[in-house]
Amino acid sequence: MTRLDRFLDPSRVSLKICGVRSADDASMLVESGVEALGVNFWPGSKRYLDPRQAGWLRGFHDRILRVGVWVNPTDDELLRCVRDGLVDVVQLHGDEPPAQVLALRDAGVPCIKALGADRASGLADPASCPADALLLDAPAAGSYGGTGKTFDWSLARALRLRHPHWPLILAGGITPDNAAAAVAEVGPCALDVASGAETAPGVKDPAKVRALVAAIDR
Repeated sequence: MTRLDRFLDPSRVSLKICGVRSADDASMLVESGVEALGVNFWPGSKRYLDPRQAGWLRGFHDRILRVGVWVNPTDDELLRCVRDGLVDVVQLHGDEPPAQVLALRDAGVPCIKALGADRASGLADPASCPADALLLDAPAAGSYGGTGKTFDWSLARALRLRHPHWPLILAGGITPDNAAAAVAEVGPCALDVASGAETAPGVKDPAKVRALVAAIDR
């Protein structure tokens, strides 16, 4: 089983910590048993990491699943980071069309597509979201996620029950205090956490990370 297969395995719940900006924090995640890390390559994010400063990610190949996060990127931007050995998986948070997702998968690049929960009801069939996994986040008018707020988890649960074959990742305002409840209510294959694992944007808190791992493993 590959790291991606394990991360998306519906029989268990994985954890992805997003907005990682340093090798020290990445090492801490590995030691804490976190399955995946996210690195935000979108300049509009307060957790932005310039790909030119991300060479340290190569040292985590085969240690943790490395996910690069973009908003409305060109294919060249994405493939350059994959070919440079920085990331294993692409996560798209913008208005990327299904054709771009399909092109990435045809190129052998796994893809996670993020959507605001208010758009999930429009997903009628696999052709509308041909990604390897769907990430549901809190709706963010005029923005592209990262609000640190929860949403009505019944929307995520309804989508999971309607499309049980789609690996579903839950994001948006998840903390050590509500992670277990999120797992119980939605039944996702993974939780995606940024601010709920931090002391400041892009600075991860080992105690919060350990608490999230413990909450999921209950």
